[in-house]
Amino acid sequence: MGRMRGLRCGLGGVLAVWLVVALGGCGGGSAERAGEAAVEQVHGRFRIVPDDYHVPYAGTAEDGRKFFLSDELFGSGAAYVGLFLWKADGTFDEVKVDEVRRPEGVPPGQAASAGADQLVASRLAELGKYVLEPIDVAPFAVDRNGVTFGWVGTEYEGTYSLHIEPGDFIAYYEPWDGLEYDT
Repeated sequence: MGRMRGLRCGLGGVLAVWLVVALGGCGGGSAERAGEAAVEQVHGRFRIVPDDYHVPYAGTAEDGRKFFLSDELFGSGAAYVGLFLWKADGTFDEVKVDEVRRPEGVPPGQAASAGADQLVASRLAELGKYVLEPIDVAPFAVDRNGVTFGWVGTEYEGTYSLHIEPGDFIAYYEPWDGLEYDT
């Protein structure tokens, strides 16, 4: 795992997708409870701060919605460009996802740009005049063709985190200020 600004590492693959179950009104297992506890820890919101590492595009669109755009989302053998959108109040609105070719030579489990620059530019253009700035948003998860997209909560040995799916290459922790994340 990498580090950004002296971040904690070590969660590895011990992360659970729980919010999809919770949103579906099903289940009640320990992974779901751990995820709910993680969301409680962020008091319903966490901060995403744009940077020049894994978060180049986060901010406010012309219509007031909050956004996060990434071309580093990946699953088993697939890569995605995902535009995550929240309403102006930070509640989930929608996800726009495009499957693209996973770059050759990238090890499994490692994030890398999909090289879909035209698609990224197109998604940015959809936002109108946008401002890159920190955003405070609620975690969410949705299923698109059997793949989970969103910010999913988990707990491991008493440490709560929120991580991005698919790919689990960004994980935020307390103090939830978006300035530090695990990669």
